[in-house]
Amino acid sequence: MLWVAIIGLVATGVALALAGRRVAFLSRLATSGQPAPERLRYARENVGAEIKAQVVEVFGQKKLLKWTPSGTAHFFVMWAFFILATVYLEAYGALVQGAITGEPDFHIPLIGTWPVLGFLQDFIAVAALAGLVAFAAIRVKNSPKRLGRGSRFSGSHLGGAWLVLFMIFNVIWTLFLFRGASINTGNFPYRSGAFASELTARILPTSTLLEEIGLLLHIGVMLVFLVIVVNSKHLHIFTAPLNVLFSRRPDGLGAVPEMRSNGKVLDFEEADPEVDVFGRGKIEDTTWKGFLDFYTCTECGRCQSQCPAWNTGKPLSPKMLILDQRDHAFQVAPYLLAGDAQKDSYPQDVLALLEKPLVGEEGVIHPDVLWSCTNCGACVEQCPVDIEHIDHIIDMRRYQVMIESSFPSEAGVMLKNLENKGNPWGLPEGKRAEWIEELASREVDPIEVTMVDDKMPEDVEYLFWVGCAGALEDRARKTTKAVAELLHIAGVRFAVLGPMEACTGDPARRLGMEFVFDMLARQNIETLNEAGVRKIVATCPHCFNTLANEYPQLGGHFEVVHHTQLLAHLVEAGKLTPVTPIEEKITYHDPCFLGRHNKVYAQPRDIMATVPGVRTQEMHRCKERGFCCGAGGARMWMEERIGKRINTERVDEALTTDPDTVSTACPFCLVMLGDAINEKKNTGQAKETLEVVDVAQLLIKSVKGEPVASGPAGR
Repeated sequence: MLWVAIIGLVATGVALALAGRRVAFLSRLATSGQPAPERLRYARENVGAEIKAQVVEVFGQKKLLKWTPSGTAHFFVMWAFFILATVYLEAYGALVQGAITGEPDFHIPLIGTWPVLGFLQDFIAVAALAGLVAFAAIRVKNSPKRLGRGSRFSGSHLGGAWLVLFMIFNVIWTLFLFRGASINTGNFPYRSGAFASELTARILPTSTLLEEIGLLLHIGVMLVFLVIVVNSKHLHIFTAPLNVLFSRRPDGLGAVPEMRSNGKVLDFEEADPEVDVFGRGKIEDTTWKGFLDFYTCTECGRCQSQCPAWNTGKPLSPKMLILDQRDHAFQVAPYLLAGDAQKDSYPQDVLALLEKPLVGEEGVIHPDVLWSCTNCGACVEQCPVDIEHIDHIIDMRRYQVMIESSFPSEAGVMLKNLENKGNPWGLPEGKRAEWIEELASREVDPIEVTMVDDKMPEDVEYLFWVGCAGALEDRARKTTKAVAELLHIAGVRFAVLGPMEACTGDPARRLGMEFVFDMLARQNIETLNEAGVRKIVATCPHCFNTLANEYPQLGGHFEVVHHTQLLAHLVEAGKLTPVTPIEEKITYHDPCFLGRHNKVYAQPRDIMATVPGVRTQEMHRCKERGFCCGAGGARMWMEERIGKRINTERVDEALTTDPDTVSTACPFCLVMLGDAINEKKNTGQAKETLEVVDVAQLLIKSVKGEPVASGPAGR
């Protein structure tokens, strides 16, 4: 048995040295990037939330189990790694004890002969084997050779995935070989419970040599697997818990992280482009958390399968965005870690690789990939290991916009309008009050809307943040007036800023122009604070998200609700009573910045459920899997020239429910879906009576018994 111990321990030392060398390299590469002290600080200050995340996401596999077949298979394979660690403890114990005493009958102290443990070890090994079969079937069924872009594995390193499945299979069969042989020689610690090992023992001869070979094979396979794992995509076995630990809470959606340079929040008044880092222009500008994202990507393609850009023929795959950066980082790593002193000795091809831009026609990421993103958050929502794809995209956009001045030309008009007029359309600020005049001048039931002059009146509870679209876009104005009237009927005192209101800065920030966002946000925060505003209701999910989640970064702390949340509360409280039936079949479209980014799914549906006569029909993709309208990420102000239009794809899906009305709760969605519906009407693919309306318009129609007025065509 001594020779077995020598071989096993020497092999272990070699494998650990190789794995350790790789881990040291990965660590040095990650820490060569930008610091991210906020990640460490949050983890320290929110221990309870981080423990919960580890229990729910890592051990409980919550995100993976959203996809039941593959999630269940992964659950058992993952737990096999934990539970079968006890088998390896027994194997090494047998190795050492056999060398010392000649009797490899080692068992774990206290629990080592407990039949329940033997059963659990065998059960999880068999379950993992079944999981491998499921994985193989899923990969064959979803092979890119069969499905092309339709496969979530398109672009993944398929050979590496099959190799890992093969290695896990080797772990399992060598486990049963070793344990079965141990049973026959009398060295097995469990007298019962280990059902699969006992079955294996029946077909094996009694042989000490076979037991020793089985022991070495089992340990050897594990050691080879370890070396493969730290050099492959399955590195996530070790990095996923870390990535979850240092991810943003409650998730990587909602607010865009502050712009940082060298770990500190960038002060635009003191910033120096020659010294400070503006976004991400080269791979070294990535933070260590960004590198951790690279290491953790499992290449499962869940993000890709849900991405509206990828699903409509555009080049953006969130998965490939991460993998392309990872592959480039590994290519240049030896030279980055060597330092600048050796650059003079590098050949031209190496220098060209080092100087390769992160974004560009010949860069790591093509501009069409970068600008296809709608910031819908489907990728972040679906990622089982908490990769924050949007953060990567925003950082690269920041560099392109603020340093390279390279972005779609039509978005430049929007930025100029934001700077000069405070709204994306460049309309005079006085037009923000036109809807107020329209309500006040109605012949029937005129409504006087209070406009903040200097301070919020004491008897006013909410500031109604109307937003640029709600004040200036014809279709969105109908929502604004409906909400104002509903609040008036419910007796809720509210006021508006009118011409003093400016764009929240969301389009600028999502485009990457952080400076313009900073300017607009500080201006609005100052206005709100001077007016004494504490509670805000907003109809636009983009405004809602920015006011609630991003303004606190600049000191703007307000209680912000979306109009559907407030209206649902007023209906529940009996202050609004839908009475007139609306005999229509309605399908609801979840706005991304209301749903995925802020988890508001129930209230819009609750409102519709209270309206008599309404029959609701969900689209196939809804709630957390809802499909984007195409307007987010500043895409509202960019032309869609590649592939199928996202709003057309969404309306095609809505039409499969044969609705009388499409409802939503966002002015951007209202415009985008309305445009697509009008196109369908023009080609005879949609009935002429089909309209898209806000849920507030449905509610006012039922409360007052008045028809919902349709908006004009055009954008």
